Amino acid sequence: MNDLYSRHRGVLPDWLALYYDEPLELTHGEGRHVWDSDGNKYLDFFGGILTTMTAHALPEVTKAVSEQAGRIIHSSTLYLNRPMVELAERIAQLSGIPDARVFFTTSGTEANDTALLLATTYRRSNTVLAMRNSYHGRSFSAVGITGNRSWSPTSLSPLQTLYVHGGVRTRGPFAGLDDRAFIDACVEDLKDVLGHTRPPAALIAEPIQGVGGFTSPPDGLYAAFREVLNVQGILWIADEVQTGWGRTGDHFWGWQAHARSGPPDMITFAKGIGNGASIGGVIARAEIMNCLDANSISTFGGTQITMAAGLANLTYLVEHDLQGNARRVGGLLIERLRAVAAQLPGVREVRGRGLMIGVELVKPGTDEADPQAASAVLEAAREGGLLIGKGGGHNTSALRIAPPLSLTVAEAEEGAAILERALRSTY
Repeated sequence: MNDLYSRHRGVLPDWLALYYDEPLELTHGEGRHVWDSDGNKYLDFFGGILTTMTAHALPEVTKAVSEQAGRIIHSSTLYLNRPMVELAERIAQLSGIPDARVFFTTSGTEANDTALLLATTYRRSNTVLAMRNSYHGRSFSAVGITGNRSWSPTSLSPLQTLYVHGGVRTRGPFAGLDDRAFIDACVEDLKDVLGHTRPPAALIAEPIQGVGGFTSPPDGLYAAFREVLNVQGILWIADEVQTGWGRTGDHFWGWQAHARSGPPDMITFAKGIGNGASIGGVIARAEIMNCLDANSISTFGGTQITMAAGLANLTYLVEHDLQGNARRVGGLLIERLRAVAAQLPGVREVRGRGLMIGVELVKPGTDEADPQAASAVLEAAREGGLLIGKGGGHNTSALRIAPPLSLTVAEAEEGAAILERALRSTY
């Protein structure tokens, strides 16, 4: 492993982050478990950054990919593509957007980039509203709307971005308010911002902020925002790259917790739909999707082999009610972790829904983020046989827990016990 690490450092960028003091090479997986090159077995509570959504080596997906690879792997969007049409039909129907059109990309970054192109073209404005503490990808335009300094390497951008309050419930100037007053204050902040700028193209928002540490507003915030946005025709883009496909348990899409004012104008998706295959995309109302007046294709978006994976994965997800499993098992897991947190002064909050759970760590007796503790818990959990993630806003101090949606109750208990030991060893 030291040799591979040295080779990695010799040819890859210094800013390409690796977890752990001794980085892992994962060689294979099955179900909710993975193995490293030394033969160590781990319970996987991060799923390749929420991407292995259903299970590792899911037979249905493996079979679909193998069979498609034996026919044709790729042709580009210049030719009719049956798997792409079939997956687009299913996603359009599931989206809740009327007269929906779907464009496939290879990643969530590219999906958000496409949504920004559509919104700014449709609205003839390059001003975009985004949430503080947000993350939308690593392309030039996506970095320009990312409200998280740790993931924003440049202030240059093709867009004018205005950041509004609301993505983080328990920090910031409105944290002390009750939910209703919090929403009202955030709406007033939005109105104030709109009063000082030319009409923006769109608001882009993650229903639950992923890289930001699994933070979220009270249910209904984006519905209230939508009522304000509609007055000026400003579009709403729901970034569902991490929240889509039933991960939150209560809903198939994260936006459905904010559904009072109707569906978004656009939804971006990626990660879990491919269960590891490289799929992203945009769902939009036809008039928005069709607003471009120049040719466009995607060489690798919608390629046959990834579409076969997506179709098999989505079918398995729906037929086995993995959304319901995320609700049931995730509910048990979050309550188990809250019981542990109540005994530890360094755990500020356990938050989330379904199988998307954040554990925010602070220096005991303070409200100050403790990134060193987060790193220590990450290492201790790995030593105990559990892989988790981390994230957070001003400082990376939130543990991110997002197992495959097929997680069993026994595995949830096992993972919670390992994480409890890791937390107790740190505090």
